[in-house]
Amino acid sequence: MSGHNKWSQIKHKKGAVDQKRSKLFSILARVIAVEAKKVKGDRSAPGLRAAIEKAREANMPNENIDRAITNATGAGAEDLQEVLYEAYGPGGVAILINGITSNKNRTSQEIKHLLAEAGAALAAPGAAAWAFDNGKAVTTIPSTPNLKEQVTNLVELLEEHEDVQNVTTNLSE
Repeated sequence: MSGHNKWSQIKHKKGAVDQKRSKLFSILARVIAVEAKKVKGDRSAPGLRAAIEKAREANMPNENIDRAITNATGAGAEDLQEVLYEAYGPGGVAILINGITSNKNRTSQEIKHLLAEAGAALAAPGAAAWAFDNGKAVTTIPSTPNLKEQVTNLVELLEEHEDVQNVTTNLSE
């Protein structure tokens, strides 16, 4: 009967919380790195300041923030790029997938594979973006319980990918 004592319960809960924080910190570090690379490490630049502030709101340690900036601006820095993928999911739902990656070819193939598993397809640039204005849906598709479940599962699957930052759909609530 393992897992029945108090310490085991605490250990499992702490492990789950730490795993979520670690994933969030890695996402925030990538955002900081991209912004730092754009402005060559100038902390007074608005984009980098906003990324640092967002990291501080998530209680990211200052040394992690400094390390992300140093790694982005130093010699041998990883070449991170922002990417935007457009897709059509179940029921014709338009999907925008924002991400940061060091290898566009690898990420696009992985996203394409995840979409195919869920019955969705990668679309050409501009094919799904017309349904959105500044990341918010302009036109929406009415939601049915089955369709909402399929799209929710697809969004969760995409958000688990390490390079994906944000997934937006035009499915009505």
